[in-house]
Amino acid sequence: MLRAVESVSFEVSAGQTLGVVGESGSGKSTLGRVALRLLPADSGRVLFDGQDLADLNPKELRSVRRRMQMIFQNPLASLNPRMTIGAAIEDAMIIQKSGGSANARRARVGDLLERVGLPRSAADAHPFELSGGQQQRVGIARALALSPGLVVCDEPVSAVDVSIQVQIIELLKELQQELGMAYMFISHNLAVVQYLSDMVLVLYLGQVVEQAPADQLFDAPRHPYTKALIDSVLTIPKSAADRRLIRPPRGEIPSPLSPPSGCPYHPRCPIATSKCREEKPALRAVGQGRLAACHYPLADTGAPALVSVDAGEEALKPSERATSEIGA
Repeated sequence: MLRAVESVSFEVSAGQTLGVVGESGSGKSTLGRVALRLLPADSGRVLFDGQDLADLNPKELRSVRRRMQMIFQNPLASLNPRMTIGAAIEDAMIIQKSGGSANARRARVGDLLERVGLPRSAADAHPFELSGGQQQRVGIARALALSPGLVVCDEPVSAVDVSIQVQIIELLKELQQELGMAYMFISHNLAVVQYLSDMVLVLYLGQVVEQAPADQLFDAPRHPYTKALIDSVLTIPKSAADRRLIRPPRGEIPSPLSPPSGCPYHPRCPIATSKCREEKPALRAVGQGRLAACHYPLADTGAPALVSVDAGEEALKPSERATSEIGA
């Protein structure tokens, strides 16, 4: 059986951002859609504000979904070309029977447009009349229309120019501080994830290989794959002394139809041993609030640890485990 995401556990609290990184095909977008129950999970459960989404009937799920929204990678593809911007934003309020009268809804549309940096007159425009950055702002306004508690941001800045990316990122940060929303931020842009995230999940072939607070993960990755991702980022050195080698992950990501035995990363790992080829490592504690699925987790220096201690069943204490477990 092909599994896009397997045995993934995480939690994200109000006002916090969970970053999700990994190469294309690692299961990032699938995880976001499963979290919103846009895709079904074969096993595990998704809890939102203490409610198991699988236990809800369609009417109850619709009520909860108003508090769970998504910002898509391609804003133009997510907008109906025949609808005006105002109608697209108002549509969510009509479906959820919120926002009051028609006049009240239109007033809220104008307020939302202004909040994301667009003029109220943009409500009368069609999607093709706006730039990519403006379209993404519309996507954000539409996500905010129902006052969500969780917003899944699926590569929200990858389709816009770099100069616009900064504006969108700052807007998302301001809105979170103002409204207290939780973000699940999916991106291949490590710099953006580092800037926005409180906690980061690193996915490889649909499995979590590392989970850590953002500052710790980028300062001292404990999994070889995480280190390879960070080392592959192109930077402009300020001086010759700051130059470093760019080391992207070796080889190609294996097919999920025929995953490797043992550790899924071992065919590309520079420190893999026979144990890595034969035994799949468990996701276990490698420091305060940190988890890694590696037989030989890296030390803070970025090198393999001289001593590898297997904490066994005590490695994942209940207090350190997320409450949502997903398999899809």
